[in-house]
Amino acid sequence: MDKFLLQQQVLERLAEDLQQAEQAARAAHEVATHEENIAENKYDTLGLEAAYLATGQARRAEAIRQAMAHWRQFRPSPYDASKGIQLGALVCLVDADDKQQHLFLGPDGGSMKLLSGAQIVQVISREAPLGRALLGKCEGDEVLLPLAPHRQQFEVLRVD
Repeated sequence: MDKFLLQQQVLERLAEDLQQAEQAARAAHEVATHEENIAENKYDTLGLEAAYLATGQARRAEAIRQAMAHWRQFRPSPYDASKGIQLGALVCLVDADDKQQHLFLGPDGGSMKLLSGAQIVQVISREAPLGRALLGKCEGDEVLLPLAPHRQQFEVLRVD
């Protein structure tokens, strides 16, 4: 799997998300400021609700812009076994049922599933519970993820 291609896929997906958020913000703003939505009494809140929605969508768009900036600056480095898993690692985990899971540890804001060839790759940040549990681990190490009502256990099969 090519880390650069995965990074490009993340940026493309974030660009699509940004476009949707900006369109939603514009639409909500138009509803909020339309003359038919001027409040006639204290119970007429359509314009106010649309204004809140427009503000939320604008904040979402800004968060996506920041995530895109982080992903553009991101330079995944090769795996160094002396440091263990770090930001930029491609990790293959296996669980007790021999089910494999492929992960790409990246900057914040990129939590998504991508396709690399025939493999599904889950992009996670180091702030995610699994991302935190992986930091510093090496091939062959066990990773425990305590989740209610039980805990999940994985083995690090491969790291690139």
